[in-house]
Amino acid sequence: MVDELELLQLVELAQSGDRQAFGVLARQFESTIFAIALRRLRNRTEAAELTQDVLVQAMRKLPQLREPERFAGWLRRITVRMAINRVVRRPKETISSPEIFGNIRGEGRSPLEHVLKGEAAGEVKAGLRKLRALDRATLLAFYFEGQSLIEMSQQFQSPVGTIKRRLHTARNRLKDVLTHLQPA
Repeated sequence: MVDELELLQLVELAQSGDRQAFGVLARQFESTIFAIALRRLRNRTEAAELTQDVLVQAMRKLPQLREPERFAGWLRRITVRMAINRVVRRPKETISSPEIFGNIRGEGRSPLEHVLKGEAAGEVKAGLRKLRALDRATLLAFYFEGQSLIEMSQQFQSPVGTIKRRLHTARNRLKDVLTHLQPA
């Protein structure tokens, strides 16, 4: 703890450019600055940041202090003023439900991606035409019409297990037909 006389001497030395003296002052008042900042900002991270900003500002403006004995009050005023400025300039916080952002979708596709996707779809359709009728009907029902395995079982009058096997076989046959699309 620094007494009043020693504090006055440190302030005068710091005003004349003594960085060590200012370092002692900074360590002496850092916790006070932080407490004031925390009370105003209600956020430890922002208060710590503001504490550093206040000390930098005080070091730059210290030569302008006319009455060195008023250093502590001067430092408090700087802290309060900078805290108020930070609160006023802080962007307003809004709370939005996640559903609002869940429905937002960016287009994101470039014209080239759009063309390539169209070409790939054309290749898949051409590949489907090369398959046998049962394989094509099975894939179309599941992937394009969105039928469930049970619905397909009823449509094709076959057990669900058979439908699963047909889907697996038809996918493999389509993959074989489309192997030329795969990059080497």
